[in-house]
Amino acid sequence: MKNALVSIIVPCYNQSEFLNDCLSSVLRQTYVHWECWVVNDGSTDDFDDRITQWILFDKRIKKLSKPNGGLSSARNFGINHSKGQLILPLDADDMICPNYVKACVNHFHENTETKLIFGRAIKFGTENGEWRLPKYSFKRLLENNSIFCTAMYKKEFWKNIGGYDENMKEGWEDWDFWIRLLQNEDEVFQDDNILFYYRTKTNSMIKNLASVQQKMNNTRRYIFEKNFSIYQRILNVENIDN
Repeated sequence: MKNALVSIIVPCYNQSEFLNDCLSSVLRQTYVHWECWVVNDGSTDDFDDRITQWILFDKRIKKLSKPNGGLSSARNFGINHSKGQLILPLDADDMICPNYVKACVNHFHENTETKLIFGRAIKFGTENGEWRLPKYSFKRLLENNSIFCTAMYKKEFWKNIGGYDENMKEGWEDWDFWIRLLQNEDEVFQDDNILFYYRTKTNSMIKNLASVQQKMNNTRRYIFEKNFSIYQRILNVENIDN
């Protein structure tokens, strides 16, 4: 695991304006054993023109194209093509700190039982400042998503649980993925360093979701019903409305 290949998966749907920031942060990584799969999820903007310069600049950056299917579909498509032992999802409008990949790989190398790694995060854009996440526990994760999507895990675990749920197109697909990926006793490492930059925008999927209460409730219910046996076992709930 010391020099493991890391596959960074970047889905992109009409967000090519942010690709320079995102991919610049990938190129600044102090760890060199990575590949970056940028997945064009049916974009209608100038994605192809923008990504071409990056592919020519660094052969570790690769492009995939597919019809629009949503974040889960794009992530699964990229991971299916990836060669790395370790996976780091990264949305096209976000950025990672230069030491993110190295810090994660080093921890995996020294702590073989760790299943998932993420760090502290900074918000930038329409909101600025630290994104203060609660200390991780599996019970807390079941109640609310407390891990952002850009956390590193082994590819074999993604394969074992069947990847991201491609039926989830309204958001929170990463929350469902973490619930299925992890178990109560699994080791999750929450690095105390700032490793991730999360772009906040006036119009974003999660804000759109939050602005429509019924959609938010429906998505939460879908996650609960799908994973109800876990909620019942860990939180001792008797029915889905508890």
